[in-house]
Amino acid sequence: MAEGLFTWPSDAPQLIGSEHEGVISFPPRPGETQRLLGRTGTLWSFTTQQFRPPSPPYDGDDTAESFRSYAIGYVELPGELLVQARLTEADPERLRIGQEMELMVVPYTTRPDGTEILTFAFAPVAGAQGPAGAAASGGTGESAE
Repeated sequence: MAEGLFTWPSDAPQLIGSEHEGVISFPPRPGETQRLLGRTGTLWSFTTQQFRPPSPPYDGDDTAESFRSYAIGYVELPGELLVQARLTEADPERLRIGQEMELMVVPYTTRPDGTEILTFAFAPVAGAQGPAGAAASGGTGESAE
């Protein structure tokens, strides 16, 4: 897990940002006052990753054959900022701009020594309505970066 990005362990994890002269940043900037960011927001934009990214910098434990598509999006945390993150839902048909999203901590990869690496991702809030009345889906529980 990347240290200092989110609270963990926690039943209600939060991203750790920073603030300086009224400007909120994520990830937190050295020397600035740390603050916890909101856990929920709205999906502002997204795209899907259909092929395994090049290594480095990608360090997942999958191969070209075992790679599973995932979605990346911007989630607007009201009154704070936009956060770029993986989404737990990979099917673009189950995602809607304006959909309510919630922060989760999910598995990312397992190191050769067996250490499981965790990261944060946003999941659609079950039962929430997006624009045009489309019901949001639950997260798939897929790994996220």
